[in-house]
Amino acid sequence: MEQLALDIPNCRKANPPRGQLLKWIGNKQRFAAEIASYFPRSYGTYFEPFLGTGAVLAAVAPPKAVASDIFPPLIEIWNALKKSPEVLKEWYAERWRRFVGGDKATEYENIKSGYNRSPNGADLLFISRSCYGGVVRFRKADGHISTPVGAHDPIRPESFARRVDEWSKRVTGTDFFALDFREATARAKRGDLVYCDPPYHHSQGILYGAQSFKVGDLFDAIAHCQARGVFVALSIDGIKKSGTLNCDVNIPAGLFRREAFVDCGRSMLRRFQMGGRTLESEVVHDRLLLTY
Repeated sequence: MEQLALDIPNCRKANPPRGQLLKWIGNKQRFAAEIASYFPRSYGTYFEPFLGTGAVLAAVAPPKAVASDIFPPLIEIWNALKKSPEVLKEWYAERWRRFVGGDKATEYENIKSGYNRSPNGADLLFISRSCYGGVVRFRKADGHISTPVGAHDPIRPESFARRVDEWSKRVTGTDFFALDFREATARAKRGDLVYCDPPYHHSQGILYGAQSFKVGDLFDAIAHCQARGVFVALSIDGIKKSGTLNCDVNIPAGLFRREAFVDCGRSMLRRFQMGGRTLESEVVHDRLLLTY
């Protein structure tokens, strides 16, 4: 497999938004432009079947895209962004007012309990911006969010509203669906681009959908895309612990033509798991695999 340098001639330009819409572990906001620089210069429809926070989608702002995830409350947020941005702003503002108007820990637990009783995008939105470290942790037994409140103050509704205005302009050409990645990738046609950022099996087992995700199933879906002439880029476990731990993944021979490593800085998930300590040894380099 050919290993790529960081500077690629004729790369596709991307312009990330000024701020994150959602706080979420594994967010590619700071690295979205670098990841997109490896995309083909031209392609048809852009597909992102593990949408998460949509950082790469927003940076690319494709004129035609299909973005999806298996997590319905998350897709509820994205559809509100596109179709009813004022509703999205009010979801956040109403919960923010409750949060700052009372005991913060108590109000956070009330919002979290509301989500756990009936999973929904409105509660999830605020939890993502107010929970500890942006690590929205889901219990395997019942799917309930278990993350405690963060020590930080979530951004004010005025700041969040400005982010909604910016992000909503970037997704005007995107259709959002609650789909399994196999169904989503099956929709891609020759000349389309699929960017995959799945749960990382080495470190992200506490995240939604990660317990049932099998990377071998994703490799099968990518092989079907490759056979149809679809471009595929995959972010996956690379190197952690400042280069001392190589997160080996059993990649089928011949599936990818090129690879690169993206410096993702220190692991926020490990900081959460180890009590918030600064972790100089927990530097992460994601592996970016390309079928083209």
